[in-house]
Amino acid sequence: MHDWWRSIDGFLRERVNWHRVGVVLGLSITVIALYVLYKLLRGIDPREVLDAIRQTSALNIFIAALFVAAGYITLTFYDYFALRTIGRDEVPYRTAAIAGFTSYSIGHNVGFSIFSGGTVRFRIYSTASGLSAVEVAKICFIAGLTFWLGNIAVLGLGFIIHPEAAAAVDRLPPAVNYAAGVMLLALLAAYTIWVSIADRKFGRGGWSVTLPGGRLTLLQISIGVIDLACCAAAMYMLMPAEPPIDFISLAVIFIAATLLGFASHTPGGIGVFDATMLIALAQFNREELVGALLLFRLLYYIIPFALSLAIVAYREFVMKPRRIVTKPRRRPSTAA
Repeated sequence: MHDWWRSIDGFLRERVNWHRVGVVLGLSITVIALYVLYKLLRGIDPREVLDAIRQTSALNIFIAALFVAAGYITLTFYDYFALRTIGRDEVPYRTAAIAGFTSYSIGHNVGFSIFSGGTVRFRIYSTASGLSAVEVAKICFIAGLTFWLGNIAVLGLGFIIHPEAAAAVDRLPPAVNYAAGVMLLALLAAYTIWVSIADRKFGRGGWSVTLPGGRLTLLQISIGVIDLACCAAAMYMLMPAEPPIDFISLAVIFIAATLLGFASHTPGGIGVFDATMLIALAQFNREELVGALLLFRLLYYIIPFALSLAIVAYREFVMKPRRIVTKPRRRPSTAA
C-alpha cells in the first residue's frame, strides 16, 4: 500500500503542472464570475447606488473603518507570530507590522498575493533585518497557515450554526453543509492534536519549518478568527438595514465569497467576491447592496493600498540612505 501511494504521489508531482492548473482554475472562476456579475448589474441605476451610499450612516461607516483597522492590526500578528516560529525573535514588532500591513494590502489589490505580497515582505525584511529569501518564504508559509486555520474554524462553526447561509453560496442542502462543518472542525481538532503530540516539520533541508505545537496552534487559530471576524463585522456595519440578517449568516457568506475571490487571484477578488455576495444576498435591494460593497472596497482595499504605497515609497526614497542592516542574531526554531 505504501509503495502504491508513493507511485501515485510521484506521478502527480512529475506529470501534473499544479501551477498551470491553479492559473487555469483561477481564470475560469474569474471569467464565470465576471459574466454573472455583468448579468446581475445590468439594469442597475448608478444614481440609486450613489443615493444608497449617501444614505449610509456616517456612524456605521466610522465603526466599519474601526473594524477594518482592527483587522489589519490583527494581520500584523500573522507576521509577528511567524517570526517567532522560525526563531527570529530579534526582529521587532514594528518591522513585522510594516511588512505585514504593506504586503497584505498590496497583495490584496495587485492579485497573486503569494508573489506580490511575498516580494514586498522580502524587500522589507531583507533590508531592515537581514532575513534571507528562505526565511521570508517560511514566514509566508506560517502566515498562510494561520489564515487557513482561521478560515477553517470560522467556516466550520458557521456551517454548523447556520448551514442555510452556506447553502446560499454553494447551493447544497443545509444537512450537507452541516456535515461539512462538523468535518472541518474535526480536521482542525485532529491537526491540533497531531502537532501537540510531537514536533512536526514541513519541507526538506533548509526549507523545512517546525510547525507550531498545540498551544501555539490554538493561538494561530485565534489570530485568524479575530482577523476574519473584524472583516465580516466591517461588512456587516455597511449592510442595508432591511431585510435583517444576523452576523453569523453574513460572516459565512462573506468568508465564502472572500475565499472564492482569493482562489481567482484577481485584484481584490474583484468580480468573484462581488458576484458571490450579490447571488447569496439576493433578498437585498441590489443598488443598496452594491453601494455597501463599494464602501467596503474603499475602506478595506483602496485606502490601505494607498497608505501602503506611501509607506513603501517613504522607506525606499527617504529612509534608505539612513538604513543600516546589522548582522541578525539567530536561534533555533522551536514549537510548543
